[in-house]
Amino acid sequence: MILSLVILYVVSLVYLAIAERFRNLASIVMLQGGLLFAVAMLRLHAIAPLELIFIALETLCFKAILVPAILFAVIRRTKINRVRTSGTSQFHALLLSLAALAASISITYYVADPTVDPVFFGVALYSLLSGLILIVLRSRLFSHLVGFLVIENGVFLFSTAIGVEMPFLINMAILLDILMSVLMLSIFFTKIDGKIHADDADALTNVKD
Repeated sequence: MILSLVILYVVSLVYLAIAERFRNLASIVMLQGGLLFAVAMLRLHAIAPLELIFIALETLCFKAILVPAILFAVIRRTKINRVRTSGTSQFHALLLSLAALAASISITYYVADPTVDPVFFGVALYSLLSGLILIVLRSRLFSHLVGFLVIENGVFLFSTAIGVEMPFLINMAILLDILMSVLMLSIFFTKIDGKIHADDADALTNVKD
């Protein structure tokens, strides 16, 4: 069951590379949040009840519900619809994503450790690389935000790769960091982009106090 969820998560990362609409990106974030919730409940069920409750709230309420709701709200307020890449076609982006997947598999094979789950380690690394690819190839800040969230999902998977012991304070720090980042960028889009309708990273140079 867990393996099926992990495979579906990998498929979502591949699709992320070729998605053209911001609503699709937000939907992928919501799907990944639900998948991480299911994986966490199946893999970490033996940990302390309080930590399990916190992880459930973090993955289900925050990753699968709150963050996607904020993303969809930003889309509605700013009326941004399509992704605009920086001179990179969907085909090239897909090739780069598949290359990242192959690199993740290779690195996992060479750094194999009995204390680390290789499946979660490899998928976590692929998630990190996918987020970086999204940030580098896409010019709009909304895509950068989604890439950042995908990277954070990779960090979460890294935590599950090292076993069932997941420090509560580390998860709290990650949650607060992501929450503040999402709120700040949401304010940016609703207050600034709604007026100038220029959310490209390059357009920031034209914004003056």
